[in-house]
Amino acid sequence: MSGAMSAADDDGRELTGDEALAAEYVLGALDDADRRAAARRVDSDPDFARLVEGWEERLSPMAANYEPVEAPASTKQAIDRRLFAGNATQAPGSDRTAPGGFWASLALWRGIAAAALAAFLIAVALPLLAPEPAAPQRERLVASLAPQQSDVHYFVVYDASERDIGLSHVTGARDEGRDFELWVIEGGNSPVSLGIIPAGSSVHLAVSDDLQRKIGAGAVFAISLEPAGGSPTGQPTGPVVAAGNLHEV
Repeated sequence: MSGAMSAADDDGRELTGDEALAAEYVLGALDDADRRAAARRVDSDPDFARLVEGWEERLSPMAANYEPVEAPASTKQAIDRRLFAGNATQAPGSDRTAPGGFWASLALWRGIAAAALAAFLIAVALPLLAPEPAAPQRERLVASLAPQQSDVHYFVVYDASERDIGLSHVTGARDEGRDFELWVIEGGNSPVSLGIIPAGSSVHLAVSDDLQRKIGAGAVFAISLEPAGGSPTGQPTGPVVAAGNLHEV
């Protein structure tokens, strides 16, 4: 099988072995052969089936408000072509700690955790890809905010019609007395705060009219670690712990 995911859960436990495999299975991160093998274990191994069920329950709040629909057979291939074509990488020797350097490296962020984002799109966002023809189109964007020299990882769904940002906490804990703050970076502009991320496995942030105009496909979401109550300056003051760019679904 492919190498099992190793990360910390919300309680700081290391995910290894069958628990990591179950998480990867639910996220859709396994290749075809490993996924078929895992599916057979779900049918034959009650303990493994319970692990899979637990991860399905843990991630289900992100899609709880959406009606499932049948996606076309070409959806997976289309997602793969879109995500894995022309991803940029960080230039060798670049300084991520230089002033403005990390926040300005949008090309790097557009290549962050493409595999994790693809897994998220397949496992969680597929029900959103084929709305009924008669229903008005609702713009939704998704992102996988992957760890940046940390173990903090969030999945994000932005619903423009509802002006709502839904965040699913996958791994990583904030330090005592500190808060996670969510930022949006539009093009080469300075980061703009979307607010403090409440504690919890599945949380939501409301988006104002002004901020809504700054959120679109290709914009970058990033999370910084800030003093309790958020940045005192209106700009990130703590380290960036997770980042990723928004994709249409």
